[in-house]
Amino acid sequence: MKSLARLGQVCARHHQRVPVFMPKAVARPLLKFEADRGVYRSQQHITTVFRRYTNTNSTNNPTKPTQDVKSATKTPQVLQAEVEQKTETKKQKTTVADPLLGSMDASKSAQRKADWAILKDMVHYIWPKDNLGTRVRVGLALSLLIGAKLLNVQVPFYFKSIVDSLNIDFTHAGGTAAAVAGSLILAYGLARIGATVFQEVRNAVFATVAQTAIRRVARDVFNHLLRLDLSFHLTRQTGGLTRAIDRGTKGISFVLTSMVFHILPILLEISMVCGILTYNYGAQFALVTAVTMSAYSAFTIVTTSWRTKFRKQANAADNAAATVAVDSLINFEAVKYFNNENFEVKRYDKALHGYESASIKVATSLAFLNSGQNIIFSSALTAVMYLAAQGVVDGTMTVGDLVMINQLVFQLSVPLNFLGSVYRELRQSLLDMETLFNLQKVNVTVRDSPNAKPLVLTGGEIKFENVSFGYHPQRPILKNVSFTIPAGHKIAFVGPSGCGKSTILRLLFRYYDVDSGRILIDGQDIRDVTVESLRKAIGVVPQDTPLFNNTIEHNIRYGRTDATDEEVRAVAKRARIDEAIAKFPDGYQTKVGERGLMISGGEKQRLAVSRLLLKDPPMLFFDEATSALDTETETSLLQNINSILKEKKRTSVFVAHRLRTIFDSDQIIVLKDGIVAEQGTHQELVDGGTVYASMWAAQEVLSIGADADKTSSTTLIL
Repeated sequence: MKSLARLGQVCARHHQRVPVFMPKAVARPLLKFEADRGVYRSQQHITTVFRRYTNTNSTNNPTKPTQDVKSATKTPQVLQAEVEQKTETKKQKTTVADPLLGSMDASKSAQRKADWAILKDMVHYIWPKDNLGTRVRVGLALSLLIGAKLLNVQVPFYFKSIVDSLNIDFTHAGGTAAAVAGSLILAYGLARIGATVFQEVRNAVFATVAQTAIRRVARDVFNHLLRLDLSFHLTRQTGGLTRAIDRGTKGISFVLTSMVFHILPILLEISMVCGILTYNYGAQFALVTAVTMSAYSAFTIVTTSWRTKFRKQANAADNAAATVAVDSLINFEAVKYFNNENFEVKRYDKALHGYESASIKVATSLAFLNSGQNIIFSSALTAVMYLAAQGVVDGTMTVGDLVMINQLVFQLSVPLNFLGSVYRELRQSLLDMETLFNLQKVNVTVRDSPNAKPLVLTGGEIKFENVSFGYHPQRPILKNVSFTIPAGHKIAFVGPSGCGKSTILRLLFRYYDVDSGRILIDGQDIRDVTVESLRKAIGVVPQDTPLFNNTIEHNIRYGRTDATDEEVRAVAKRARIDEAIAKFPDGYQTKVGERGLMISGGEKQRLAVSRLLLKDPPMLFFDEATSALDTETETSLLQNINSILKEKKRTSVFVAHRLRTIFDSDQIIVLKDGIVAEQGTHQELVDGGTVYASMWAAQEVLSIGADADKTSSTTLIL
């Protein structure tokens, strides 16, 4: 793709949010980049580049970046255009909490319950009943954790012994360091090495557990998303769903690693240190340590909760700036047409100013948190050092004891420094995981009935009996509609926009269930057959052709994934696309781009027809399947399709606005205002002089006028 203008089309289709803290130095070149020098990239690629840029710059923060690196992504609810009515979807009949929003506004008690429920759900993945290997790894990781901490607390003991053994007058006693404390020094080194080795082996062992859990959760969520109803996906942003999965899986990784690598070790080490101090030196040392740890933890949790409001403000400002940035990029061509690059950059910079102010509050509050933590810990260290020094003066303790106490307490500073970061990220990760697990709890409304059986086709007769349906209770689309499509016949639905033509195809494919009435195929209510067998028997060429960002061959073979190369090329020839493919430098290996933006609309539709022919289902539905084709190609393609329908006696349904493409149908059903206005053959309806006749006459007048313009014009002014 040669034009960066296509970027706008990609963004417009997906509206996937991009991280927004992008300086003018980046924004300006993007907007001013000449269209003929642009390089096509998918929206996901753009998002990744922006995210890498922002992450790279965030690491330059001289404060503790690890304590505040996440920015929660707002996932707004979007009511998307839906079928002909472009109205609310059936999902809106009841008010349902958006699973992508989680429990951000829940009370503290409700949030705690939700957090425990999430951790309970996680247990099934890290301690699965059907996977002994995973449970063994978890047990081994915990054993290594305990071993590492036991060795870690041994280090100060060896240090104490070394100091005490060297606390002599060598000028009179003589000897060497190796002779006096050699074994102790060796034990000291081995203890430190052993603790490190145990820790790293634990990381390696638990990595398998964490990554397996992430893969299983992501797979289960993705599997569930693919089985959800069309109404769910039409009311969600694709970017929001992918970001929810991405954040949720990363949240799982963080929760598991923080629990195993930070929280449990901290609790274990504090308990061991308090026990050692109490046993060896009395309760006063343990009391100071315990009080300090409690104060440190309480201060961290309270301050972090207070700082959350600043992070929310920063997120809101970030989202506002994102709106400006994405809006400008998806309307790239409009920006260029009106030379408004500088205007857009100023708008973006103004939005970023709000983010800048909020981020300063985040940074200053982080400085307050760090200072408070250091004051608390330093005070504790001073207190225990005073008690130890007093013990040395009193003769109840040695210098080695003082050194050991200092090192035992100081050893806690490293894990405690991560407490603020761990708590903040743990809270955010639990919210992200809640969103992920909530997606799994979204109910599938169109599902197999308990006694559903596979569809048995004897010919392919389709019958609507008093069918009523609406995407919104107050705006019905179909009103008590009844008609019959005989097996092996070609039927066309026509009518004004919004009358329910495409809705009929969606009901037949069972994207939705009817509100009342029945839809029968060969006498079987489609609600009583399995969804898989029903959809396997139906092939659809939709109005908006969905293509994968892959090769032409992959997109055609998607109709039947086990098809041979010869079969792929045969259907491409029947769909009149083989000659166009041959002109591409890479032939069938040509990438079509995201949603097929690197090929023309006509080529996309012919690829969709190829895919349908490869599937070769008993019933074929065409929803404006040739609207992007020129007249010559359309005529040739329709002739091929008609020959296939007659040859294999397939039941087919066509939805069309251009009546010339369906006038040869066995039966034409005219819909208007949600009812069947009339039906019959083309000639019968034209002779009837009603709705269809008026539509035909209007289109013929336009067609004659267009032909006359072509004949008389020698210059086309664009």
